[in-house]
Amino acid sequence: MSQDPNGRVHTIFHDTRDLTPFREGYVRTPVRGLADGMNDVLSGVLGGRDHARLSVVGNVPRLKMLSSKPAKGMHDAVFTSTEPDSLLAFGRVNPGWAGLCYVMAGLLAYKHGGFLRASELLQRGLTTRIDDDASQFSAIYLGQVVTRVEVAERIEVPVLFSEESVFLALAHCLREMGMTESALEAVVGLPPSLPSALARCTAAHSLDRHRDVVVWTEGLLNTDDLSAALLLIRARSQRARGDFDSAQVALKEILRRRKTNLALKNDALTDRALLALDQGRRTLTPRSKRPAPPAELETLEVIRKDAEMRRLWENDFRQLGGE
Repeated sequence: MSQDPNGRVHTIFHDTRDLTPFREGYVRTPVRGLADGMNDVLSGVLGGRDHARLSVVGNVPRLKMLSSKPAKGMHDAVFTSTEPDSLLAFGRVNPGWAGLCYVMAGLLAYKHGGFLRASELLQRGLTTRIDDDASQFSAIYLGQVVTRVEVAERIEVPVLFSEESVFLALAHCLREMGMTESALEAVVGLPPSLPSALARCTAAHSLDRHRDVVVWTEGLLNTDDLSAALLLIRARSQRARGDFDSAQVALKEILRRRKTNLALKNDALTDRALLALDQGRRTLTPRSKRPAPPAELETLEVIRKDAEMRRLWENDFRQLGGE
């Protein structure tokens, strides 16, 4: 939960909008990541599009008749470019469109994994004003552009072109560059949603702001894989604060839903084992709630068993000698 200037408290993960720019998120694994990469290439070939270009949902929107010359040039630069340079060149020739060109070039660089250049372009685009023609072009043609953004470790969400897609991509770039404070600042003002909450809590957890993570995720239930991933961060922050019982409740909620992604379930089971070790338990059975014996008693027990084994061995040896 977070607090607005009027003192009202609201959750950061519950989106009240009827329509959001987010598609269904998924958990990336090594095998799935390879398969997804191959699918991108195949879909690009079969759809007649180069997979290095910006991705779109469905077909590339057709240019309207009687469009202005700048609109035609921008349409070509956005939907045919495989490198940011074409967009940047167009922005230099058309200053009123430069801000939009920087943003689209930044998203293209982000898709290619160029986090440093992407962050520079996105930040420059966000601080450069655009004219009315560029704004109208954005509203008409860019709604189908989709960016797959990593909002937490291994968690990716396809986001349609919007404020969220730009700021979430920027936050990921900043996290990759070690600028975690700036990454948190980039997403703190976004509308409530699970993807933005994941990005926000991921940054806060890295900064050891565990109390904030716990407060922001209060009341969260495991309704899908994104919420399960957010509960995993919540459990880890509670464990870091020493609140083992609450961490156990969060992990139990992750494991409650049968359709939760297997990788997230495995993470939850691993965290539950680590939690048990932190509590001084050897197993997860009810009997293990008793405190483990002191180290010195364990040492004495080992010595006693060793002495007993040696006595039996010497007894057997003497019997063999007697024969």
